[in-house]
Amino acid sequence: MQRKLLIADDETHIRLLLEQTFEDLQDEGVELLFAANGREALECIQAERPQLVFLDVMMPYLNGVEVCARIKNDETMKGIYIILLTAKGQEVDRQQGGQAGADQYLTKPFDPDFLLKIARNVLGLQ
Repeated sequence: MQRKLLIADDETHIRLLLEQTFEDLQDEGVELLFAANGREALECIQAERPQLVFLDVMMPYLNGVEVCARIKNDETMKGIYIILLTAKGQEVDRQQGGQAGADQYLTKPFDPDFLLKIARNVLGLQ
């Protein structure tokens, strides 16, 4: 099975940082996918069915919470693991993420080693 990981963030430097964080996974057969806004993220998830999605909350067109809710409420998308990765760390933001069905809610700045550990775990790479 081809493993896929989507990085969805409207900030180029964050996408690049995450790409560098996960580049070693490519050697283990993981395909990295990228989206620069919520609409691209939703389209990519629907077309590519990645196992793992790192989703920024504040993005143009659709925000990450909206994308997450659409995926989690779609019976055909079961099993996609979504991590909301955001600068918004207030309790109300976390609750919105939880209500949307996010599997995890992590705040920036993040520890790349921790994200890599999560990715390896979710993708079954030990």
